[in-house]
Amino acid sequence: MKRFALTIEFDGGPFMGWQRQAHGPSVQQAIEDAIGKMTGEDAVLHAAGRTDAGVHALAMRAHTELDKTIEPFRLMEGINALLRPHPVAILDCVIVPDDWHARFSCIGRAYEYRIANRRAPLALEAGQAWRIPQPLDAEAMHGAAQRLIGLHDFTTFRSVHCQSDSPVKTLDQLDVRREGEHVIIEAAARSFLHHQVRSMVGCLAQVGLGRWSADDLQAALEAKDRAALALNAPPEGLYFVRAVYP
Repeated sequence: MKRFALTIEFDGGPFMGWQRQAHGPSVQQAIEDAIGKMTGEDAVLHAAGRTDAGVHALAMRAHTELDKTIEPFRLMEGINALLRPHPVAILDCVIVPDDWHARFSCIGRAYEYRIANRRAPLALEAGQAWRIPQPLDAEAMHGAAQRLIGLHDFTTFRSVHCQSDSPVKTLDQLDVRREGEHVIIEAAARSFLHHQVRSMVGCLAQVGLGRWSADDLQAALEAKDRAALALNAPPEGLYFVRAVYP
């Protein structure tokens, strides 16, 4: 039996999220079904993270084990052929040691959130970014974001359905920059709480709109209360961009 690590890109729009579930299509199910058709085996995928419905990935990492003798490139090509027309692509496939685990070996995860800051509706980016028509002050957003860096109790930014044992996390990076009519937020940490990135982005948007100050954001953090949250940003602007391994 060999363990294969996959790097996966997907549009989360048609899916209920990464994780296989009974009430709708998932990215995990689409890939596992493709592997099953190709190999005749009941493959199980383990991913670096779980994404919600509508959330995308540029380079999700996952692994599976197979009895069948097959070259990684051939496995990748076969899965991609059988995934059509799902908006999912295997970008890379390699054999890894038996003790390598996509989730438990991961020492860092990074997300990107894309805001389209323009009046006009989205034609090409519909479902790919959060449109905010009012002008955003990206510099103010970045300055406020630095208040969230470090070790904190992120209860305010945690979904009530979060299954993490503790709300205490260390946020390594939260940068905001403007690229033309887009405002990009980059977040990195060893791990995140459920909805943490979207919740932080929702509050930073209030700062960008001039409705909140950096002090208001810090007060929300210190409240350790979900009721102090300003807004949970929609899922379509969120992208899983990187998983880091030793």
